[in-house]
Amino acid sequence: MALGETVIHQGRLLKPSIEGNNCNWDQALDYVADQFSEIIREHGPQAVAFYVSGQLLTEDYYVANKLMKGFIGSSNIDTNSRLCMSSSVAGHKRAFGADCVPGCYEDLELADLIILTGSNLAWCHPVLYQRVKAAKQARPQLKIIVIDPRTTASCEIADLHLAIKPGTDVALFNGLLCYMAQHGKLNQDYIASHTEGVKLALSSARTDAEELLKLAQKTELSPQQLTAFFQHFADTENIVTVYSQGVNQSTHGCDKVNSIINCHLATGRIGKPGCGPFSVTGQPNAMGGREVGGLANVLAAHMDFGNDSHHQLISEFWQTDKLTKAPGLKAIEMFDAIDQGKIKAVWIMATNPAVSLPDSKKINRALTKCPIVVVSDCMADTDTTRHASVLLPVQGWSEKSGTVTNSERRISRQRRLLPTPGEGRPDWWIISQVAKRMGFTHAFNYRHEAEIFSEYCKMTGLGNHGQNRRQLNLSGFANLTAKEYHQLTPVQWPVISNQDFTTNEETQHNKRLFADGVFSTPSGKAQFIAVHSQPPASRTTVDYPLLLNTGRIRDQWHTMTRSGLAPRLSEHSPEPFISVSPEDASAYGLSHHQLAQISSPLGSATLHVNITNDVRQGELFAPIHWSNTNTSAAKICTLIYPHTDTLSGQPEFKCTPVTIKRFNYRSEAVLLSTDSSEFEPELHKYEYWSKQRVANGYLFRIASLLPPKELMLQLRHYCYRQNGRQLNFSNEAKEHYRFAAISHHQEQQQLNCYFWVAGKLQHQELDWLHAIVGENADDTVARSLLSGSAEGRLRAGKNVCACKKVGKNTICQAIREHQLDSVEQISTHTQAGTGCGSCIGEIQQLLSEQQAKSPAP
Repeated sequence: MALGETVIHQGRLLKPSIEGNNCNWDQALDYVADQFSEIIREHGPQAVAFYVSGQLLTEDYYVANKLMKGFIGSSNIDTNSRLCMSSSVAGHKRAFGADCVPGCYEDLELADLIILTGSNLAWCHPVLYQRVKAAKQARPQLKIIVIDPRTTASCEIADLHLAIKPGTDVALFNGLLCYMAQHGKLNQDYIASHTEGVKLALSSARTDAEELLKLAQKTELSPQQLTAFFQHFADTENIVTVYSQGVNQSTHGCDKVNSIINCHLATGRIGKPGCGPFSVTGQPNAMGGREVGGLANVLAAHMDFGNDSHHQLISEFWQTDKLTKAPGLKAIEMFDAIDQGKIKAVWIMATNPAVSLPDSKKINRALTKCPIVVVSDCMADTDTTRHASVLLPVQGWSEKSGTVTNSERRISRQRRLLPTPGEGRPDWWIISQVAKRMGFTHAFNYRHEAEIFSEYCKMTGLGNHGQNRRQLNLSGFANLTAKEYHQLTPVQWPVISNQDFTTNEETQHNKRLFADGVFSTPSGKAQFIAVHSQPPASRTTVDYPLLLNTGRIRDQWHTMTRSGLAPRLSEHSPEPFISVSPEDASAYGLSHHQLAQISSPLGSATLHVNITNDVRQGELFAPIHWSNTNTSAAKICTLIYPHTDTLSGQPEFKCTPVTIKRFNYRSEAVLLSTDSSEFEPELHKYEYWSKQRVANGYLFRIASLLPPKELMLQLRHYCYRQNGRQLNFSNEAKEHYRFAAISHHQEQQQLNCYFWVAGKLQHQELDWLHAIVGENADDTVARSLLSGSAEGRLRAGKNVCACKKVGKNTICQAIREHQLDSVEQISTHTQAGTGCGSCIGEIQQLLSEQQAKSPAP
């Protein structure tokens, strides 16, 4: 619902440039092709790399992979999906023989038990969460179990929340496997007919989890909780286990994935309606990238390195003798090689690794040292574009045309809705143009994206028959016309004939894999994988006694380059924060909303303290979204070790040992302005700052070692206007200063700039400031600016519902005045919660608080 606010032209990259100088497309494309070709001639194909993204469309991904692996002759192309889903890829391949998600979204409605593990579905996949919630409302007997160290919004509908000790997932699911073996709950017929390796898997599991009390001690769950979980799983026929980053982002992520799959194989709960392990992806086209070979360790169309037949099929299909024969460098290895000078040119497409990769100081150092850094992006200013020697403007969401594949293997057309500002071009076109200039015209002479899709679909059919059959097969699309491509409706793969997508609607839904019990392994049987619990790579120490978990928040996406443009999306959590338990806050002398410094051996970050019971004692949680473009020191990946799963190469983002301490400062300020260009160059003067987009302008928060009066004088210099009206308030004794600059604009008084300086602002209600910059500064606004307290219509309070822009005070007032006693009634009166629904848990919490204050008679 906020997409309209993110497709604005402000901040867009509009023209190509070389070394900071604008140029035309021919100059930029020639330069990139010449530089890559020269480096390849001098240092070999391993000296260049592509780092791509789940934001690319499948057609973009396919062309990038084809150029790097097929014609440059290197496998050094990897994707930011390495950071979110690669452990699932490896786990699927070990168990099923191929990277396949067996089920479909309908299974969520058909299940009798849904397990959410390592997934805050309510915030990260809110549409799916609403489907689950609706299913539970329709069938109250549907059980929901949430496995997560934190209490998240997803716990709202949970019948059981297992606040597991971080890193003990394998032990938990091994315990489940042992319990079912001990109680005769294994499906012996299915195991005998369709699987291999169960004895080794059980033997390994018993080393972790044969004794309930020891397992309880290891996982920090009670024996009663463990028994309840085990019994629910053992006694329920239709079970879906949904998992995401909390499972994947680990140095033992593959083992966690396979421990889950083992339990489904052991009970035959796979490939059937309402059953299966379900990996939900973190990006819109993470699945499409996996299909076309966007990962460094796979070939396109689910073909593999080390398979001579696959190598020959692809070489002949692409008509190349340069096809790479070995896996390339995964993401962390790739940037290590850049840092070491082994890779001398990197092309980064549609992602922001200077923020999102662990040990971000090293990443930024590597990009600074790299001779050629090409960045394709739709936004001009990101932490990564600041390192670019060549900038290439591309189309963004709503301007691109192509396909994406979602978590249930459903391919959807993404159609162009809006014109592209400036000289932005499709990624596939840019890559193809560079390929032509490198001498590969015959293989990259595409006229439009439909031709690329058709070529890729034909490729999926290569050698795809008999015992060599791969589940990924789109050969039914091979002869798709451009018109049919344009009109394509969503369809799940495999698509083997045109009847799979041209007949009635029923055939376009709910394709489950492995329903026949035949898998993609050499034997045709699924593989149990023997796994055992291992501690995270990094452990707490005396100096770093706390464990940092990282992840997403409700209203932001990745590094905020697009979602940060929407004012409403920044209102719920406007500043970077660290969640701390009350016990740890007391132990470290922290108070709510104050600034704190979080440190690991790799670096530190400065964040606002959020004291909450949602995190366990000894554990912290911080969001991943903030970067150097919108804060001074809140880039959380600065702290994260680059430890990875040895099989998948996926980094550990959930278990970083850290310490925390108060960040002492003498003054704080909030500054509003319609224009940030004059003030932003001066931000480096302040020890802490953050920048937030608000309606008609920007809101800055500042903390400084300067006394309040000196900080006030500095800010007044930026806010002062010769023409117009000024409002001043000062109370030197209490160290409070407020100033507003108001001008005449179209017969109205418009607020241009405002600041409020104090020794401490952390206990002040400031949410009302979001909506007043650039607006009519009438008497209500003027009184509020001077008093520092919202009056009249400004009293809506902190934004709770981003979709409908409903504030906390509005909701609480409605509860009191109308004696509302349910979320449904609140939604009817205020519209809060009627959009994506991810705020409903918070609305319920407000309702409970108001009922506690005024209990019913």
